[in-house]
Amino acid sequence: MADTSTTLPPLRDIIAQYGLRPDKSLGQHFLLDPHLLARIAAAAGDLTGVHAVEIGPGPGGLTRALLDSKAASVTAIEVDPRAIAALQPLAAAYPGRLTIYHADAMKLDIASLTQPPRAIIANLPYNIGTPLLIGWLHNAAKFHGFTLMFQLEVAERIAAAPNSAAYGRISVLAQWLCDVDIALRVPAAAFTPPPKVDSALIRLTPKRIQPSAPEIAAMERLTAAAFGQRRKMLRGALKPLGGDALLHRADIDPTRRAETLSVDEFVRLMHASSRDL
Repeated sequence: MADTSTTLPPLRDIIAQYGLRPDKSLGQHFLLDPHLLARIAAAAGDLTGVHAVEIGPGPGGLTRALLDSKAASVTAIEVDPRAIAALQPLAAAYPGRLTIYHADAMKLDIASLTQPPRAIIANLPYNIGTPLLIGWLHNAAKFHGFTLMFQLEVAERIAAAPNSAAYGRISVLAQWLCDVDIALRVPAAAFTPPPKVDSALIRLTPKRIQPSAPEIAAMERLTAAAFGQRRKMLRGALKPLGGDALLHRADIDPTRRAETLSVDEFVRLMHASSRDL
């Protein structure tokens, strides 16, 4: 695509012009470095023919990078009316390529907004990042991929391996449904204003074969029980779901704890606990 971003005003000028002082209540921390923003867009892989969706574009830095990529289109979802106004010049600079929704991403069916293949690429507002991801994972089959910025601690939980302190419910769910890797670590100083912690860009690629909705619901019940009492042996933590009998059917030692189980072992447990699936 032709690069028209050099003819657009600098992002700091856009922020000043539209009064886009970052709003703490919206979890806003803006990235303004065009080189870093280009790296984030590139981390999503080859976007040729892919419809990119961005959540919380703010002044439009990542939006510019996505519009300069080979993405078939870019859809921006923004709840802040100041940012909606700030994005209008981008829509004019890239005619027919940018669609803007003034809406709360928590209340939208993102997959319904664009044709497949679709991918979400976003510097997520920190206060809603995890619930957004969990909702999207329930429909992972509808997406080409997710390239998302989280607080470093959250990204590490999503990508955590068994037998680590960070490993938990979100680790199991994300890694069951997607191939997961941390693509880029971003220091707090890269943001305006700087958050209190560093961040990381995480890449999630949905697996070709996805479980059914009842299987996902069963896995959520199972991991909630298993990790809800991390210090307990599984025979105690899973007692409401069958305890020793369930663990015996899955061929898992009842004296183990949740953080020691691999994703595959959780899948065995899920199937053992869901005879009607």
